[in-house]
Amino acid sequence: MITDQEIFSAIHNLAGKSRLLDFFGIFFAEYLGYLLIASAVFLVWFSFSGWKKRFHYYSFLILAVILSRGILTETIRVIYHRPRPFIAFGFEPLIDEVNQGAFPSGHAALFFALAGAIFLINKKMGQYFLVAAALMGAARVFAGVHWPLDIVGGAAIGLLSVWAVKGLLQNNGENQKTVL
Repeated sequence: MITDQEIFSAIHNLAGKSRLLDFFGIFFAEYLGYLLIASAVFLVWFSFSGWKKRFHYYSFLILAVILSRGILTETIRVIYHRPRPFIAFGFEPLIDEVNQGAFPSGHAALFFALAGAIFLINKKMGQYFLVAAALMGAARVFAGVHWPLDIVGGAAIGLLSVWAVKGLLQNNGENQKTVL
C-alpha cells in the first residue's frame, strides 16, 4: 500500500528540477487563490441582477468558506497537530513557511468550499474552480508545505461545508425559490 509519505516524495521530488515547473508550482500554490476569489466575486456579480440574489449567493459563498476554513479546520488543528513536511524532513519549502499544523490544509478547505459553492451556482464554472482547487492542492504538496492527506482532508471539509450551508439556507428559506 502506498503511504502518504511516498506520494509526498513522488510529487515534491519534482521540485527544483525545472525553473518552469517551479514557477508554475509556486504560482498555483501561492497566487492562484487570489484569481479564484476575484473570479467568484465577478461571477456572482455578473450572473445575477438585484441585490437580494447577489446577497444570497455571496452569503452562501462566505458562510461555506467561514465554516470550512475558519471553524472546522481550526478546530481540528487545535485537537490534532501534524507537522508540515518541511519541518518533518528539515528542508526549505518553495513558498513561505507557516508554523502551524498541516492537517487539514486550510487552503484546500477554503478553495474547495469556494469551488463547491460555485459549482452549485454555475456547474460549468464550478468544474473549472474544482480543477483549480485540485491544482492548488497538488502545488502545495509540490512546494513542500503539505502532505497529500492534508489536501484530501481540507477538500473533504470544504465540500462538506458547502453541503451543510446549502442545507441551512434551504431550510431557512423554504418558502423562497432559489437555485441552491
